[in-house]
Amino acid sequence: MSKVFSIRQAPWFWSFLGAVLVGIAASVMFGLGTAGSMLSTASAFVVFSVLVGLGQMLVITSGPGNIDLSIPATIALSGGVGMRVMATSDHSIVIGIFAVVVTGALIGLFNYLLIRSLRIPPIIATLSSSFVLQSFAISLGRGGAAPPPALEDFALARVGGVSALALIALIITSLIAVVLFKLVQGRSLSALGQNRRAANLAGVRVGAVHCLTYVSCSVLAAIAALLLAAFSGGATLDMGADYMLLSVAVVVIGGTLVSGGRPSVTGTWSAACFLFLINALLNASGAGAGLRAIVYGALIIGVTAIATGPADARS
Repeated sequence: MSKVFSIRQAPWFWSFLGAVLVGIAASVMFGLGTAGSMLSTASAFVVFSVLVGLGQMLVITSGPGNIDLSIPATIALSGGVGMRVMATSDHSIVIGIFAVVVTGALIGLFNYLLIRSLRIPPIIATLSSSFVLQSFAISLGRGGAAPPPALEDFALARVGGVSALALIALIITSLIAVVLFKLVQGRSLSALGQNRRAANLAGVRVGAVHCLTYVSCSVLAAIAALLLAAFSGGATLDMGADYMLLSVAVVVIGGTLVSGGRPSVTGTWSAACFLFLINALLNASGAGAGLRAIVYGALIIGVTAIATGPADARS
């Protein structure tokens, strides 16, 4: 019984349970064959939500008020840069990947400098930078190229019915989990999120850790942009539009503490699967984008209220 209770206390448990229940509902409504196809499709589409969610998770873990609203613009600009540099040539894939990662790192550094140097709240700083990034993306997006054939083939490949992109996401997730839970950098991030002043007194390089979270978030968004462009046949200006709300939703629903200090890597995956399956059911029932946004918002409010309610009651 104690093990069952322990699992129920895990931050990822409810999003995992939700994904399982929605999967069962899809099987009942559409049959096992359709549900299996839906899960196979999910293995590709949740990758993008997972990557941006992991980045947002790192930022939110760094403390109250920290959030990155520049993710959609980062995706648009990074995807455009990658496709332009590669120029449909297989020989330019490595250079293109490097360009995308550097673009993401520079965007993250720019966001941090706005927050640190100008003392602008993160929500304002990243929202403001998104307008600048979107302007660059618009200038770059004219006449953008398609992805190289080899990269597109990889993005569309499947291994045992599972998207090859999921393997990339699993590798990245594993590396992030090791850093967060096994290395001093991860403990420093948790300490920063729990109490910035105490972390500083304990010797944590608060500025460096804070900067690294924003850089990591933008790099992960840039990688998601590259994979999304390869998967969808090219970069577009609105390719990141859906990921501002999604990046927050998978973090909150996945069990990451919104006040900072406690990330949930496993929960990000289960929340991404849960939201994809919810979205698939809504699409199948003919629901529009507006209703989907309302459902996501309601889920975020509900989960946040449940997560913060006991703490508020204790205070």
